[in-house]
Amino acid sequence: MPPPRPQPSCLSDFFAYETPKSVVVKSWVVGAVNRAVQLLILSYFIGWVFLHEKAYQVRDTTLESSVVTKVKGVGRYGDRVLDTADYVTPPQGTSVFVVVTRQILTENQAQGVCPESEATYRCATDRDCRGKSLTTGSGVLTGRCVPYNDTLRTCEIRGWCPPEVDTVSVPVMLEAENFTLFIKNSVRFPLFGFEKANLPPQASAEELRRCRFHPERQPLCPILRLGDVARFAGQDFAALATTGGVLGIKIGWVCDLDRSWELCLPRYSFTRLDGVTRHSPSSPGYNFRHARYYRGHNGTELRTLTKAFGIRFDVLVYGNAGKFGIIPTLINTVAAFTSIGVGTVLCDIILLNFLKGAEHYKARKFEEVPEASVPPAPSSPTAGAPGAMGDQSREKQSTDSGTSSLGL
Repeated sequence: MPPPRPQPSCLSDFFAYETPKSVVVKSWVVGAVNRAVQLLILSYFIGWVFLHEKAYQVRDTTLESSVVTKVKGVGRYGDRVLDTADYVTPPQGTSVFVVVTRQILTENQAQGVCPESEATYRCATDRDCRGKSLTTGSGVLTGRCVPYNDTLRTCEIRGWCPPEVDTVSVPVMLEAENFTLFIKNSVRFPLFGFEKANLPPQASAEELRRCRFHPERQPLCPILRLGDVARFAGQDFAALATTGGVLGIKIGWVCDLDRSWELCLPRYSFTRLDGVTRHSPSSPGYNFRHARYYRGHNGTELRTLTKAFGIRFDVLVYGNAGKFGIIPTLINTVAAFTSIGVGTVLCDIILLNFLKGAEHYKARKFEEVPEASVPPAPSSPTAGAPGAMGDQSREKQSTDSGTSSLGL
């Protein structure tokens, strides 16, 4: 019978089978590296993944939050005394509100024509007003150059007259530094049905009225002094009240629900949100305009335009909650034991490339074995070659487990 024709090399490689071979390398260097890497990986998973990051927990990052605010305080502004209804907008007590600290008033404005107050619209003749944009900050140009005062002429506009002059000097209500802000925040984690509020559960109504927030002495008090909020954000209150600005009050809820309900507590932090644009020459600080409309004695519609500078407060609530779960625990445990195999990869790289005897190690680790030919079974017990029974007995008594031992 002719021998079988050899298979093509690429086809034989495709149908080849690889099986791990265990080689014991008796080397103090490689063994120390292997155990050190395993210990490092195990310490990482126990210390960082499980204890610090609490990867054994199911986490709920969907935070449902409600914020109610209330500002209290009375301040003197010029010859007037202002209360909360005068300087807080909007008045509904939302999570975003403004405390007005400086105002420029333009009273008794009415619809009509008048000279523009901006310096860029100064003119000598009507021709100077016709090459400009049709609209200004106060109205629509009529194309005429009219006297603004005894010595100055500007382009005429149609709109609310007289136009606003926002370069005048006005006082600042610095008493706002001592105003107080009460924040009532309720949160809920829907995955666990957990609800909590930022009000101290053991505090009485009288204690709550007297307390003032401090990050060390009274970190749970929900009443904050506005001057302290600016100081905690690293800002000067007087400068902030003059130009206006935006401050953020962040309330963080990071709760471990495997612990007691009372240990889920809010953490307050403060920052200035418009810090990037506060030095902008075109629009520094924070301001806005609003108007109050009314009728004059002759029935003419009039308004008082207010350019308000103030401190805007944004109450930002964030957080997440975690609770033990069997699925993330199993996933991260399997990942930990799987990652321990990185030590084997690193040791193989050292053995194959850097240690003395690397070629010897490669020869023992990677071995190619051809397919064994199985001889046909003998027709009778006595037909076998002499010594065949002895060979079979020796095969059965072999205790070779396929593990090689190298001493490097």
